[in-house]
Amino acid sequence: MKTQSNTLHKLGRMMLLVLFTLSLVSCNKETLDFNHPDVDLFVKQLKAGKYSTQSPDGLNNMPKFATEDIDALLKYAEDLTVIPSFPLAPVSYSAGGKLRLGECILWTVETIRLGHNASMGCKMVHTDAENYEGIYFLSDDEVLDAATRYRRWWEGKKYPRTVWTIDPCYDEPLCGSGYMWW
Repeated sequence: MKTQSNTLHKLGRMMLLVLFTLSLVSCNKETLDFNHPDVDLFVKQLKAGKYSTQSPDGLNNMPKFATEDIDALLKYAEDLTVIPSFPLAPVSYSAGGKLRLGECILWTVETIRLGHNASMGCKMVHTDAENYEGIYFLSDDEVLDAATRYRRWWEGKKYPRTVWTIDPCYDEPLCGSGYMWW
């Protein structure tokens, strides 16, 4: 009887140790706060294919980035790493082609700029696009050009527009580029 009691006691201690270890591991999991997201963690999760933030209503969609996040987002605009997925509204699609991190980050910046989703998918196309076929998608060099245009736009936004501002593209990053969000 005493041996059985010792065995149960050891088993109980072992179970407590396992539960304690599991609780420590789950505390270390990096989770992204939907309402106050961390750009670096968001990018890390996208690259690893482990984006895991849910909105308060339980949907897996975009975290609430704000204007204050644009500087941090633009650090990744030229990263052409192909990512496995990108969180968009449930009705969105990416119609084939590769999802490049930088292009999706630019979509995020454009969404902040507009105050609503920039498009149904995080792909830019040529302005003469008749549909959402791959032949209209931007090349890597064109995505890098778009990133430069967004960076230039953001730098220009730091200076107030005055009556002497003549730039017709002042608040349009893709103005004159031949690119658009589809």
